[in-house]
Parts: sequence; C-alpha cells; structure tokens
Amino acid sequence: MMYQKAGIIDLYTTQAIRIEDNIKKLAQLPLHHQPGEKYTYSEGLDVLGYLIEVLSGMTFEQFLRKHLFNPLGMNDTYFYLPSEKASRLVAVQHQQNGRWTRYPITYYDPEYPIKGAKQFFSGGAGLVSTAKDYATFLQMYLNGGELNGVRILSRTTVQSILSNQSGQLFGGDDKDYGLAFGILTSAGQNKGGQGSVGTFDWGGYFNTQYFADPQEGIIGILMKQTRGPVTDETGWKFRLLVGQSIDD
Repeated sequence: MMYQKAGIIDLYTTQAIRIEDNIKKLAQLPLHHQPGEKYTYSEGLDVLGYLIEVLSGMTFEQFLRKHLFNPLGMNDTYFYLPSEKASRLVAVQHQQNGRWTRYPITYYDPEYPIKGAKQFFSGGAGLVSTAKDYATFLQMYLNGGELNGVRILSRTTVQSILSNQSGQLFGGDDKDYGLAFGILTSAGQNKGGQGSVGTFDWGGYFNTQYFADPQEGIIGILMKQTRGPVTDETGWKFRLLVGQSIDD
C-alpha cells in the first residue's frame, strides 16, 4: 500500500509521532484522482485535523477540548485517558472458536488510549468516549448547533453538514452522504426500520454504532468494543426496536 511505503500511520499509534509528521509525508504523494471525480477512502479527515492545528496554533486535542468538549460538558472524551480514568477503558474483544477473547496487538495496540507516547491526535480516528458524552454531541446537532445555551455551530453550518455533499459518488437511493454522516433519504425511510428522512448515522472502528433522528428527536448509541468477523445483528435490530417503541 502506498501509505505504508511512505511511512504514514493510519488510525492510532503508541509511537512518538504527531499528525504533522503524517500529513507532511502524505503531501509528498500524488492524488488518486481529482477532487469530485470519484470517491476513495483516504486520510482526508487527518488533513483537516492538521489544518486546524496550523490555523489555531494548538494541538488538535487542545482545540477540541477548548471549543467542543469543555463547552458541551463532555468530560469523558479524550484521545488519551488520564491515569485516574484508565481503568474504565473497555478491552477490545474478538471471537475465537466461539468465545470472546481480548483482541491482540496487530499493526496497532488497541490499548493505545492508555499506553505509549500519547502524541498522535488524529483528525479521523482515535477518540474514546462514553455513550452519555456522545449523546451530548449528537444532541447539539439535533438542536441546530447549540446545547444548554452554548452555541457550537451555526444553524446554517449544521444544515450543510447534514445535506448531501457527495452527489451520487456512493450510489444507491437509501442514503445521501454529508460531511462525516450518512443521511437517510425518503427511499430509505420508506423501506422501514431506519428512521425518518434526515436521520444521520455513522460508526466507529471498534463497532460503535449511532444514529440521530431529527424529526423524532431520538438518539441511539451502541458501544461494543469488538473487532474481526463477527455476526452482529444488534445494530439494525436496536434501531428497528427503537422506532417500534414510538407511541404518541
């Protein structure tokens, strides 16, 4: 892979590497294609994370703490956990011979939030949190960029984030794709079990799944800490049952 040959770190690391180091290596590589021509999964969000560091003069972690986590009261969201909270990190699991066991160290250490140099503040991965903190973050979106009297994003910015920003690059009629969220269309709504038009969702690397339905004012979050080939139907069943529970 081109990234690996260039020494670019993907996801997380316990090494003494900064996002600046990564992006400067990335900048030496050619584009896969011109922007807007097609879609390729990439390090684009890491580029944005480093851009924030350049413009703000802070590390990406400091910027998020000052402008997002502290104002919203997200006191359990970190790239790297303080020592007094390290024991709360749930170990990542995978299935072997029908049993759940601790996921091993591969090209990354799944215990990176409590080990190593703790210097890699990725724009696209790496935060650890709680269901309560993440529900707080999603509620800010449902409120049009504000929560408890604190304005994080403008209403028009939220509208742009939760609108189709990719045309038909992904294909399919059930979802559009905004800025970091999938967005349910009327075709997706009408198939049932996914929520109302405008419901936005995504997932995390360790099988975190979430959705927020602006029309119903519903947030659903599952944090599972699993990896590997797992037959897991909890995500769609949970979402379906939440919708079925609406009684007004």
